[in-house]
Amino acid sequence: MEWGPGYREQPPPAGLLPSVACLWARVVGPEADALAEVLPDACVDLIWEQGHGLIVAGPDTGPVPSVTPAGTVLAGVRLAPGAAGPALGLPMSELLNQRVEAADLATGPATELARALPGSLAPAQALRVLARMTGVLTAEGPADPLAARAARMLRRPGARAEGVAERLDVSERQLRRRCQAAVGYGPATLRRVLRFRRFVAWADAGAPGGDLATAAAELGYADQAHLTRECARLAGVTPAGLLAARRPAVHR
Repeated sequence: MEWGPGYREQPPPAGLLPSVACLWARVVGPEADALAEVLPDACVDLIWEQGHGLIVAGPDTGPVPSVTPAGTVLAGVRLAPGAAGPALGLPMSELLNQRVEAADLATGPATELARALPGSLAPAQALRVLARMTGVLTAEGPADPLAARAARMLRRPGARAEGVAERLDVSERQLRRRCQAAVGYGPATLRRVLRFRRFVAWADAGAPGGDLATAAAELGYADQAHLTRECARLAGVTPAGLLAARRPAVHR
């Protein structure tokens, strides 16, 4: 991982799959604060900040304005949907739309992480420790297989929460309870967020085709108006506004 100004991601080591979506680093140069909108992605991030320590960014249901001061250095592990609750030892519904100091979570895994990741570490060392400890925690508390399977199924355009419950041979109530604990919210919200991330990925790919109506249909929306409503709820802007904001792409 490079540690110059900017945001970078790298795939996780094989030993962290499928619980970890990526490792990442963000360095804000000394000239000015970095402004961004953090958009929902159904993931939970473990974020180490140089000079500060570790925080946990819970699952979001809407846009979160972010101001990162000049000179800030961050290292992160992004936990895939279904992995965070078991790994951290608490229901992710308790962290919905929150950023919390790891030490304040008062669970064994979170306490271990906070102790091992003081702000005094060098950034590269912090990322190595964070990745190693995440591997231990996800091995001891692996992702809820039901929630993880539901997330994989709900990534597909046209998937419906009730159909997923039926295919997994569980009641809708049980699926909702398991998803709330492991992911942070139920399958209906998870479906909306994952569908929205398909639109974000399309935008980051340069909006191939550039036709919002066609993209809406291909990405799983009923029509362009449906896409517009969902984009307003989850990103706080119109689809056209999000397309403009993602040039160049803005990441978590």
